[in-house]
Amino acid sequence: MSGASKAEAVYSAIEEASSLLDVPCSRSRVQQVLGAFGDGVSEESVIVLAMAGGERYRGDIDYNFTVPTHIGDPYQIAVAGGLLDDSDHPASRLLSDIAERCRVSFYGVEAGVVGGFKKTYVFFPLDELGSLETLAQIPSMPKAVAEHAAAFARNGMDRRISIVGIDYLSGTMNIYYMAAPVDQQMALDLLGDLDLPAPSDELLRFIPNSFSIYPTYSWDSAQIKRVCFSAVSPDQHAYPTTLHPEIATFAAAAPYEYGGARVLVYGATISRAEEYHKLGVYFRRPAAFWNSLPLAATFEQLVAAQRAAQ
Repeated sequence: MSGASKAEAVYSAIEEASSLLDVPCSRSRVQQVLGAFGDGVSEESVIVLAMAGGERYRGDIDYNFTVPTHIGDPYQIAVAGGLLDDSDHPASRLLSDIAERCRVSFYGVEAGVVGGFKKTYVFFPLDELGSLETLAQIPSMPKAVAEHAAAFARNGMDRRISIVGIDYLSGTMNIYYMAAPVDQQMALDLLGDLDLPAPSDELLRFIPNSFSIYPTYSWDSAQIKRVCFSAVSPDQHAYPTTLHPEIATFAAAAPYEYGGARVLVYGATISRAEEYHKLGVYFRRPAAFWNSLPLAATFEQLVAAQRAAQ
């Protein structure tokens, strides 16, 4: 498949996913983002289509894709491509600061179909996961990371960091902790340590399914803004999508190009003001990436259990 055909396949998936939620999809806007990263978006890229439920989050969906490290700093590529204005905010230096100090597998990019480029990601190798102690010492890291490190260390997550995400539009960042197994009491204790409210009963029942926990930090506050508990499933009915029918629609019909069951990643988020739910659907999951994940074995077990129950 030619480079143009590959790019068209990705755009077509984004357009199809957008139509499910009546999100206007501009070819030129999406292709400006994809084009800025050129051949970095390839058949080896992981591509995820994502949305959030509720009135406040309607009107846009996100597309995420991975790129190899040899293409350079995705923030600088975005600035050079006119996707983002350059800034002297610490967020603009964080990805390069991490890459200078840590072994990195690949990078990621997130953009809204309507909102455009907004985030980058740093992925750590599974055999050398990120260390919270190392990250907290990086000068461009929010001080809140160090201030709340003990809460995650108490639960054994401080050396189990898989991803760091940096949101340039909101001035926030995420640390993704590989957290399985998660139990309800652990989650309640963690939320208490972080001065976040206890979850609703429905969300509390969801929490033991989580494989990842990712808090949101900012540079302008010592508080953690919110925490998301993330779970994977092939079953669109497995998690609390009834709160937001559009999540169920997306789970049932978002496009994907691999064989077998559609990989659905649910996120239940708690902040001081609200709870809300998110859904990511893997459109592309290259075998070399997917088969290396502990998550893949869990997913296949869930697929087998779903088939047995039918």
